[in-house]
Amino acid sequence: MAKIFWVEDQSHWIDKFRDVLEKADLDGSTPNVIEVYRFSEAARQRISLAKKDTDRPDVALLDAKMNGFDEAGFSVSTALRKKWPDLPIVFLSEHAGTDIERSAIETHQVQDFISKNQRNIEEVLVWRMKAAIRQSSVLAQGGENASDILTSGDLKIDLDNWEVYWKGNKLMNPDNPKRPLAPTPRKILRCLVERTPRPVTPFQMAEYLNIDPHTYAAATFRQHIKTLRRAFDCADNKSGEFLELCKKGYGVVAVGEEGAYCWKPPK
Repeated sequence: MAKIFWVEDQSHWIDKFRDVLEKADLDGSTPNVIEVYRFSEAARQRISLAKKDTDRPDVALLDAKMNGFDEAGFSVSTALRKKWPDLPIVFLSEHAGTDIERSAIETHQVQDFISKNQRNIEEVLVWRMKAAIRQSSVLAQGGENASDILTSGDLKIDLDNWEVYWKGNKLMNPDNPKRPLAPTPRKILRCLVERTPRPVTPFQMAEYLNIDPHTYAAATFRQHIKTLRRAFDCADNKSGEFLELCKKGYGVVAVGEEGAYCWKPPK
């Protein structure tokens, strides 16, 4: 059962999503408990009066622009962050692809921003809220005692959904930072980490990925490695630190002359 803190000013959206959210399996059990607020002022007052330990929701779902006020959703997310800094926050808005979305991702550091008008919105909303809750849980656990978290230094791989975290930051697509890293590079990284310090050849990687090893080219393997390294660099705010580590023999390292790679945890 998940506790959802929901701020939405339009009744037809509340009617559309309430039943879906109540019945969604977000954390292994249902039904979920939902608090709905139609005004940002009421939501902020509830937050200010909430007890930090016992009243914490599992996820917040916020509209961005409410009652004609562009910053309404952000005022609520700021209040939530002050009360619960690690709370996963998802925006559900009609203003995707605008400066509002950019501000949410870049300035307010929300977990996700979902367009209300996309196809299969009910399904998309459920699995992306579930992912946000899962990500928060992984980071809170730290991975030290969790059997479903693979750790190696500052690297954590969620074995339940293959998501990857570096220094607490989720690895994203380096060519589109609003989208997660593609599944194949994530699987390749998991293989490298599980087999460290043994190198993995293109033939071995093809077998791991369940691809015909006779048709899997070393160049394809190498391209995925480049994507991985760039994703790590983006997680490091494009500092170039991870790329330098790779050159020094740490991180995702090239081995030998057969196009093999291995994972060597950075010191």
